[in-house]
Amino acid sequence: MQIALTFIASLLFGIGLIVSGLANPAKVQNFLDVAGLWDPSLAFTMAFAVITTALGYALVFKRSKPILGEAFYLPTANKIDAKLLIGASLFGIGWGLVGYCPGPAIVAMSLEATQTMIFLAAMLTGMFAARVLQLLFVPRPITQPSPSVKNV
Repeated sequence: MQIALTFIASLLFGIGLIVSGLANPAKVQNFLDVAGLWDPSLAFTMAFAVITTALGYALVFKRSKPILGEAFYLPTANKIDAKLLIGASLFGIGWGLVGYCPGPAIVAMSLEATQTMIFLAAMLTGMFAARVLQLLFVPRPITQPSPSVKNV
């Protein structure tokens, strides 16, 4: 049941991205081009998304637990650090330059294969590079050996 509902929700989300124009990079770029061919229609999409989310949260959290789960799992991180700022900046720059972000790019695979596949390959390469850089340069806490381990 949960897989079927996840599929239906994902399908609705994808259809919403196509209908709203977020899967069309030219529409996104025109929305961001306030000095040129500005297309304000995506502002209505964003406003509708915020209203829908606010209503959804208000209804969902009246329940003590989800219908198909044991508990609500919400992010607990609230720290604004360099990693968050750099990631958000790169996300915004990439979205502005090419008109794609991850969700719409996945949906657009069925619409514009070549351009979308190039973007997705670059996105996956960037995600892999970020993971490698994090492993190489982000310090990890030093753990103390457990008492059962003897130093030889």
